[in-house]
Amino acid sequence: MTVGVISHHQCLTHDMGDHHPEAPARMAAIQDQLIRSGLDYVIKQFDANPIDKELLYLAHDKNYIESIFANAPSEGTYNVDDDTVMNPNTLNAALLSAGAAKDAVDLVMSKEISSAFCATRPPGHHAEYDKGMGFCFFNNVAIAAAYAKEKYKLKRVAIVDFDVHHGNGTENIIKDKKGYLFCSTYQYPFYPFEVQESTKPPIINTPLAATTKSNDFRHAILEHWLPALNKFKPQIIFISAGFDAHIEDDMSQVCLVDEDYRWVTDQIRDIAEKYADGRIVSVLEGGYALNALGRSAVAHINGLIGY
Repeated sequence: MTVGVISHHQCLTHDMGDHHPEAPARMAAIQDQLIRSGLDYVIKQFDANPIDKELLYLAHDKNYIESIFANAPSEGTYNVDDDTVMNPNTLNAALLSAGAAKDAVDLVMSKEISSAFCATRPPGHHAEYDKGMGFCFFNNVAIAAAYAKEKYKLKRVAIVDFDVHHGNGTENIIKDKKGYLFCSTYQYPFYPFEVQESTKPPIINTPLAATTKSNDFRHAILEHWLPALNKFKPQIIFISAGFDAHIEDDMSQVCLVDEDYRWVTDQIRDIAEKYADGRIVSVLEGGYALNALGRSAVAHINGLIGY
């Protein structure tokens, strides 16, 4: 399968401080591993385009978007919350990150590629309808999913999220809308804390205990995600691809390994091939142990390819 990787060097210019875990080095770590693995010769690489402002309204309150644009600093910083900080380059990087996900939809729907991985930042899955939080400004996945429904008239859109933190923003945006299925695994109790376990579509929330290892994670996917996805029969699948549940990542206490990300991607790809003509759009979320992040992203991309 032809897989595209969409990125942009200007996403490196968003910087929230020397000791902030959501750092520019994350993108460099993924690119280094793509080169080391030889995947850079296999994938198709694309530069992201900034998203049109109006498309942000598909998932966000207009007043919130206007406030982000109005407060984007020309110098210094602006705090959306304690750990979500804008510098003079953040708005452009966030528009590119959301634009990459939108571009990915167009590329897979036109069949130029079968699936895509957006190696961009800032991430998005904590951004709610009317507020940013948790390192996130715009909800890239939710925007792209809404765009896919509007532009291509898709009736069944699935979003799956294996970041170690619950995708509260995505749930907040899509929970009362028709035509969505959202599946999330996450450590609990853990940030963002106020999460309701759910086994009833359209929300499948599956908490994982601290120290969860491969077998329990895989059981959760087999027990909760796959039956819901098979019943839903998605026409496209979006992935919030966070790699911070890795055993080497100090951000959490879940103990996954590289092979788990390959395995879960295989399961998602099988569903996409069965119902969605293979269409997958994956977007980088968390992952802060740089070596593990790069390796896990490569395992994930190999899963998209089907090697």
